[in-house]
Amino acid sequence: MIWNFDPVLFSYGPISIHWYGAIFAFAITAGFLIAKNMFRIENRPQQNLDNLLVYVVAGVIIGARLAHCFFYDPQYYLSNPVKILTIWEGGLASHGGGLGAITGILVYSKKYKVSFIWLLDRIVIPAALFGFFVRIANFLNSEVVGSKLVAPWAITFEKLDGIPRHPAQLYEATGYLMIFLLLFFLYTKTKIRVYPGAIAGGFLTMTFTVRFFVEFVKEPQASYSLDFSLNTGQILSLPFMVIGAVVLISTGLRARNGL
Repeated sequence: MIWNFDPVLFSYGPISIHWYGAIFAFAITAGFLIAKNMFRIENRPQQNLDNLLVYVVAGVIIGARLAHCFFYDPQYYLSNPVKILTIWEGGLASHGGGLGAITGILVYSKKYKVSFIWLLDRIVIPAALFGFFVRIANFLNSEVVGSKLVAPWAITFEKLDGIPRHPAQLYEATGYLMIFLLLFFLYTKTKIRVYPGAIAGGFLTMTFTVRFFVEFVKEPQASYSLDFSLNTGQILSLPFMVIGAVVLISTGLRARNGL
């Protein structure tokens, strides 16, 4: 399949709206509405939800930008520190975005006296959907591409180099969508929400396991090579996978012991 999608949604004079930005905004709005509905279901006050959105979005953008600069291309950005601020030129790393979101949730929970783990259990559900939309936007933009592939489902990104490749963005997007649907089902149809950390632990374990394995069929994104069989994305995924597993095991033990 030949992919030659125009990343510009529409233009008016010197102003251009890109699909990436539109999808990013839609993903944030959808996540906010899902979170608001969860607060409503559980009879939680909603007056500060707008502030939660600000904390999380700011954390995602700042964390994703810094992670890209210092984990994927440190030599360039340390030599040109002003370029760290030029976020419109591209360059966001999802691992940093995840850590930034967690930091934003932590700050919010302390300020508004809300349980951090309770809040995290709820926010990770729309976060999985957000990840799905981001990878779809990457696909439309012909970026974060897969490695070379000779198969009927290979995608040739004409704007890039015309080489048939794994549709790695779609692999990852599919994984995140399935995680969202599973967690949302468990949240609405089971009692998982009464076990603090169960949803967050499941999200971290599943999401970064998907990321870890999809990295095997991605083109390297870092500007340097490592003397390991794993790439930068996989190494950054491992701590999240371990933390998620530890949280799940801890939650399971507490539930078994009736704590």
